[in-house]
Amino acid sequence: MKRLAEYLCPICKAELTYQQPTYACINNHCFDQAKEGYVNLLPVQLKHSKQPGDNKAMVNARRDFLSQGYYQPLVNKLLALQQEYALCKAKILDAGCGEGYYTHQHINTTNQVYGVDIAKEAIKKASKKYKEVYFSVATLSHLPFADHYFNWMISVYAPILEQEFTRVLAEQGYLVTVTPGKRHLFELKEIIYQSAKEHDDEKEVIQSLKLIDEQRIAYQMTLNTPDDALNLLSMTPFAFKASKEALSALSQQRNFNCQADFIIRLYQKI
Repeated sequence: MKRLAEYLCPICKAELTYQQPTYACINNHCFDQAKEGYVNLLPVQLKHSKQPGDNKAMVNARRDFLSQGYYQPLVNKLLALQQEYALCKAKILDAGCGEGYYTHQHINTTNQVYGVDIAKEAIKKASKKYKEVYFSVATLSHLPFADHYFNWMISVYAPILEQEFTRVLAEQGYLVTVTPGKRHLFELKEIIYQSAKEHDDEKEVIQSLKLIDEQRIAYQMTLNTPDDALNLLSMTPFAFKASKEALSALSQQRNFNCQADFIIRLYQKI
């Protein structure tokens, strides 16, 4: 049987208790669980826009692209790391989980897995599809969890907020970050920009945790259809720079060869 999720009130930081269908704290701040199973823990005072995060089109594009398995080698590496380093009965957080593609693959009979994202549309789709994960709408700058709660965290192409991540990470716990390598999606960038530049992959933003492993995964993807190429574009920041000519060129691409290049860093709280 699935355990009850454990959250803190995003307003007063008191413990939330669940009495179907509502989470409430001792100060009578209440948050209803949606029919899809997620809970919205993003009060209006923590929003910076009316609909923060990725919009519906971006969420759908990412879901459709990832479902084709183009990034599965990355997932396999993330799972291998978690199995190698994490303790049994791990409490896992996917910080910036989107529609849950990476999140749900960490589920097994002993793990307790949470996914958090600021985009309500993404969390709604994730919660509807992956029932064994605890999903919530929340901001990464105010995670609705107790101190030292998780012993394994992942951040895949999401903002890395060191102070808050360190707060919710248990002693001896691990944080895995995924950032773009130098040649990530370079062929796509060449279509979008007149002068494509490689990513700067030297940046290390985590200072308070110990870097214990760093790996690069690079491989050539062959995108089978124009829709796959357009979906890949739509899930990246490049989409905002794409001209009509670039979109037309991508819409005619079949068997488009494009480099995947990821930097995986594993940190530990010591």
